[in-house]
Amino acid sequence: MVLVSRKNKKMIMEYLFKEGVLCVKKDGMKAKHDDIDVPNLHVMMVMKSLASKDLVKFKFNWRWFYYFLTDEGIAHLREVLHLPAQVMPQTLTKQTRATGKGGDYDDEEGKGKGKKGKGFGKGKGFGKGKGKGFGKGKGKGYGGDAENPSEE
Repeated sequence: MVLVSRKNKKMIMEYLFKEGVLCVKKDGMKAKHDDIDVPNLHVMMVMKSLASKDLVKFKFNWRWFYYFLTDEGIAHLREVLHLPAQVMPQTLTKQTRATGKGGDYDDEEGKGKGKKGKGFGKGKGFGKGKGKGFGKGKGKGYGGDAENPSEE
């Protein structure tokens, strides 16, 4: 049994609520957690306790625990940490993207990455119909010219 101080428990819960997720390496001898200034064993035990109450869901993979906060866990942490209802974990807040030219964004004509054009598009897939390309999209596919069916 490990006794975790209130200060450490509060730091762990604040971090969990702020991020919405938490990764913990399965190493009880590690002096300090990677993201929180508390012993790794304390983080493991607090998260194990929250998981037993179904306040977090977890996955274990290659000596790492991955904890995900549930809706019940959000309500519980709001009550414990005395937070208002409008405060949400970072995983539930929408991120805004900057619009502009370049990258994956569309230009004025609507021609950007991911639109119909060269390469993979909607539609006639492998072996369906007479098209040689990988998609129904206009332009050249990988299998031939979809605009000129005479080349089939």
